[in-house]
Amino acid sequence: MDTLELLAHPVRLRVVHAMRGGRMLTTSQLCARIPDVSKATLYRHIDLLATEGVLEVAEERRVRGAVERRYRLRQDLAVIDPAMLESLSRDDHRRGFATAMAILLAEFNTYLDQEKADPVADLVGYRQHAIWLSRDELHELISELRAAIAPRLSHASAPDRTQYLLSPILFPIEAPPSPPGANAETATKTKAETEAEAGTEA
Repeated sequence: MDTLELLAHPVRLRVVHAMRGGRMLTTSQLCARIPDVSKATLYRHIDLLATEGVLEVAEERRVRGAVERRYRLRQDLAVIDPAMLESLSRDDHRRGFATAMAILLAEFNTYLDQEKADPVADLVGYRQHAIWLSRDELHELISELRAAIAPRLSHASAPDRTQYLLSPILFPIEAPPSPPGANAETATKTKAETEAEAGTEA
């Protein structure tokens, strides 16, 4: 199974999210972390991630006669590289976006179901902004976001840290303007074609 097909599934991607930060978790701990998914379903997806090498067994121990496995994430295999992104079709993007939205909804509902959930105190945010950007301003914004987020992606789980789901979404909601000079070139071409057609008719 290719990486895109493997990760573009809401349950499997939630497992990957839960394992970030150098965590080592058992299937029971993952079930507690993702309580809205049945154990049978979650076990099946964990097994598939392990079979494909995205999860690896970090340690094993005997618990009441059964073998308890603690998994860790292979960070290098849990990514979709730029070349793969460039090869995606529009339908691939639609499926990927739908997966991302399904995860956001599921994780947000799971958060709100927690007894101690407090959106104000927890600084929860889901604002949307429609902003006007030139191409250069767009690249500048993306660079600034990467500079703020990238250094924190390698943070390990720690007693004083809470895991947050951050999901930047960015796309144009109007057709981008034509490149500078495109209208002039079109007008010149149209004029030349008109004159050529007039000469032919004469």
